[in-house]
Amino acid sequence: MTHSWPGRRGANRLLAATLGAALAALPLSVTTSNAESVPTAPRIHDIQGSAHLSPLAGRQVGQVPGVVTAVTGNGFWAQDPLPDTNEATSEGIFVFTKSSPTVVVADSVLIDGVVNEFRPGGATSTNLTRTELDATAVTVAAHGVPLPPAVVVGPHGRRPPSAVIEDDAAGDVETSGTFDPGKDGIDFYESLEGMRVAVDDAVAIGPRSQFGEVPVLPEGGAGAAVRSRRGGLILRQADANPERLIVDDALTSIPSVNVGDRFPGRSIGVLDYSFGNFKLFLTATPQVATGDIARESARPARADEFAMATANLGNLDPSDPPAKFQGLAQEIAGSLNSPDLLALQEVQDNSGPDNDGTVAADQTVAQLIAAISAAGGPAYDWRSIPPQNNADGGEPGGNIRVGFLFRTDRGLSFVDRPGGDATTPVAAVDDGTGHARLTLSPGRVDPLNPAWADSRKPLAGEFLWHGGRVIVIADHWNSKGGDDPLYGRYQPPRLPSGTQRQAQAKVVADFVASTRAIDKNAQVIVAGDLNDPDFSAPLKTLTAGTGLRDLAAELPVDQRYTYDYEGNSQVLDHILLSPGLARLPYDYDIVHMNADFTDQVSDHDPSIVRLRLG
Repeated sequence: MTHSWPGRRGANRLLAATLGAALAALPLSVTTSNAESVPTAPRIHDIQGSAHLSPLAGRQVGQVPGVVTAVTGNGFWAQDPLPDTNEATSEGIFVFTKSSPTVVVADSVLIDGVVNEFRPGGATSTNLTRTELDATAVTVAAHGVPLPPAVVVGPHGRRPPSAVIEDDAAGDVETSGTFDPGKDGIDFYESLEGMRVAVDDAVAIGPRSQFGEVPVLPEGGAGAAVRSRRGGLILRQADANPERLIVDDALTSIPSVNVGDRFPGRSIGVLDYSFGNFKLFLTATPQVATGDIARESARPARADEFAMATANLGNLDPSDPPAKFQGLAQEIAGSLNSPDLLALQEVQDNSGPDNDGTVAADQTVAQLIAAISAAGGPAYDWRSIPPQNNADGGEPGGNIRVGFLFRTDRGLSFVDRPGGDATTPVAAVDDGTGHARLTLSPGRVDPLNPAWADSRKPLAGEFLWHGGRVIVIADHWNSKGGDDPLYGRYQPPRLPSGTQRQAQAKVVADFVASTRAIDKNAQVIVAGDLNDPDFSAPLKTLTAGTGLRDLAAELPVDQRYTYDYEGNSQVLDHILLSPGLARLPYDYDIVHMNADFTDQVSDHDPSIVRLRLG
């Protein structure tokens, strides 16, 4: 049996599909296939049970009472007006009607149907199931009845767990572990599946996404864990913040909001599940009270400071609208005050996502450099190495790469050493005076190592700042695609992408160590989108054997983020300094100008370090 799911894409986001002739032919009477006792008219809490899966799954039930609380294109939500006393059993359920239902909100109904556990994405998906009734008949007993009161979630209602999503399951959470809504976030929200839920004075902890979703905290964030200075919620090693709740526009429009904006008063919806998350489908468009956060800017570098930044350009290619180039140019020339050097990620080839074999990106870069000049910035130069076609991951056909954008009017120059290509590895060697230099510049770091399969290869470049040598390694490590969601079927979530990043960290660490073995005071910078927070195993591997200092990890916790994912603010972009540099005076900053805002030129915040090099 297949049917639609309240999804992220499409004009109405709720697509209908075929229920199947077999279901249509089912009798309306209650039948059982064994001797187990099944209520002839079970209540919704009997169907939901105190578990992720219904104890009545696959059974036909009849005359299930409920009040219609919300309606969509292929079904409706119903809730029992006479709840039991067990908070672990939900009183709400989605009723799948195949086509547009004829009931309306506030109808009292009796439902005949088959109890089904629908898993979006199919049987092998990592999503949880949604317990539902696939209706064979719906009888309206009365119109205009009072709606069951909404369950208030938050400090003055049902308080979700504050740190734990799931800590007692091993494998499939639907068949292992203890169902514990009081301690496990995944069980807490499951116990409210399909019910009317309310949040009071919700505050946005992430911008509204392109899918119309906004992560929020109830009651202005009262009682929540570590908040950012701008109102977000910081992801920490042992706290994935289950107090977050995502509100969704599946049933009504949701205004565009930034971090710190609020929905005053009470927001009510029905709690559902899709795309790896429990979501509150609001039934009325909320009002917005703006938090008025401002985009940050970096201070200009002084004459004796070398300024280096890292920035993710968000799959930039020549087909992007001029406004994107202008926005990135303003970010570089304005907000970052034209740093001497930038390690850039997600620069696509000249044909962008067209999968036509193009790998050169000179047109992309030329358009960006021209935009920076038009924004009042300096004349930048560029170095990179084109990848092999479709070998570095990212958007198919896009051939994203890392590269160096640098200016030469303040004392910086690039040391060109020919021979670097997509497959030839760079090495550090003694320059004859006991100092390390690169064999290739630019050159790729161990590009044929399996750690870089379908992922961006690091780019090493040698620079001179007023005659002093600096070796910079630009990175964009493997993304988190393919990992299990936090609220997924398998607990603890399986994170295969982390295994690859761990291998990538080892490769980069070995390269830095080989450089420092030649000259322990070598001035080395590792920078880029490492796709892992400061407390992760790959970052620890990178720093443990190299002496590299992760500058993001030294910031106060409430400033420690470059990215916001579903309301979890976290550091993915890093600048790390070798001991020879970390001993010098430096000033580091994450420039919060994208991650907190719906209107973004990139979904990452840039970061910048200003060094007084010897």
